[in-house]
Amino acid sequence: MNHIQTEILPSKQRFAKIKGPHELHKKAIAIYVATGFFLEADTFFKDEVCLLPAHNHTIDDDGFLVESKPWFEWYYEPRALSFSQALDEYQSLLKQIIAEQSGNSKVILPLSGGLDSRSQALILKDLDNDVSAYSYSFKNGFPEHKISEKVAKVCGFDFQKFVIPEGYLWDKIETLGEINGCYSEFTHPRQMAVLDDFKAMEGEFSLGHWGDVLFDRGVPEGTNHADVIPLLYKKMIKKDGLELAKQLWTHWELEGDFESYLTQRLKDLLSKIKIDNISAKVRAFKTTHWAHRWTSTNLSVFENAHPIHLPFYDNRMCEFICTIPEDYLADRKLQLAHLKSNDELASIMWHEQKPFNLKTYRFNKVPYNLPYRIVNKLKREFNGVFGSPYIQRNFELQFLGAENDAQLKAYLFREAYFDFIPEALVKATYNKFKDDDYVKYSHAVSMLLTLSVWHKLFYKTN
Repeated sequence: MNHIQTEILPSKQRFAKIKGPHELHKKAIAIYVATGFFLEADTFFKDEVCLLPAHNHTIDDDGFLVESKPWFEWYYEPRALSFSQALDEYQSLLKQIIAEQSGNSKVILPLSGGLDSRSQALILKDLDNDVSAYSYSFKNGFPEHKISEKVAKVCGFDFQKFVIPEGYLWDKIETLGEINGCYSEFTHPRQMAVLDDFKAMEGEFSLGHWGDVLFDRGVPEGTNHADVIPLLYKKMIKKDGLELAKQLWTHWELEGDFESYLTQRLKDLLSKIKIDNISAKVRAFKTTHWAHRWTSTNLSVFENAHPIHLPFYDNRMCEFICTIPEDYLADRKLQLAHLKSNDELASIMWHEQKPFNLKTYRFNKVPYNLPYRIVNKLKREFNGVFGSPYIQRNFELQFLGAENDAQLKAYLFREAYFDFIPEALVKATYNKFKDDDYVKYSHAVSMLLTLSVWHKLFYKTN
């Protein structure tokens, strides 16, 4: 027997076999198409499961799951402490975790224009580790690396910038499929474009994933229980993915209807989280399902190059969150207060609130932000007419243009693939993307691409 204890927030997905028919789990795949990730323990096949977070699992010598028992359940028990005390505990805990995870190793720090990696930078600045930072921006997109470079300069880190080029996916797509098992659609992991550069680096990654969810509201202020399922629906479901999932449900002649099935699944999963506070309950739901089955999936790309560390994934950080009053977590208060202790870092633009910084972001509203919005819109329109189109989304680098289109069609219109996804449905979705609205149908096309690669790499071997 083998015994595996999964973390509260695992950094990788682990799988085991269960007794049952070896056939496609079509209901699970429909949810995957609609959302971009699988729910709970679902996988592509009915006789395989993903090991749940925060469980002790017993697996026999043949790889079959014998038993799973939770060792941790999310809770909300806010302590009576001041904001200042909570801030001190947060800073101390983050420093302890980063110091333990990094040890004496050289640290590779991905920097963005947000708060999580900047928070790591502020801690690492005062540790003894040799830190090399990097960032990337889309070709013809917003130069986010300029924000990151300023952060690195304040902290005294070496810095390297990367520009994500168009069409980088096609000579790497099957390698990516092997790395992440096709458990995430392919337009998100832009780090794949610089994987060879990662491998040339020295050190271990310190990644800031999921801090933005842990240290913010789980739901908007004023949300009531009746609002939760519609809110999750709005956040999780892509409209074109829902359309495609419903069509597959009908084609596969599954019982009932897709939306009723998905709604009941969400209700059942939420009911397992025994927390009355709605914000804390939804944060726990997101972390248990969304982070584990979506965010964690592409961490495997980083790990393909070097060991990874995730301070916000640490069990202690998750348990800390359970004891902090929601008001302190809301609106990134703790992270902002921590970063404002360094005036130089706080004065650098916050990408989410551009062009404002951590001290001025509350002015990101009309009329204060109108000059920036007007100038920025004019720049985008000017570039679209007289230069290269402004790139805002990763899929625009992968799917638009004649060369990308030829590569995309080569995967979407494989004859063997139509035994899995009907040709008529693939053609209809592709045509909507090309002729109707490429933004509106980008998720559905990306899911069809992902399923095609999965079908090519894994289906016949199972």
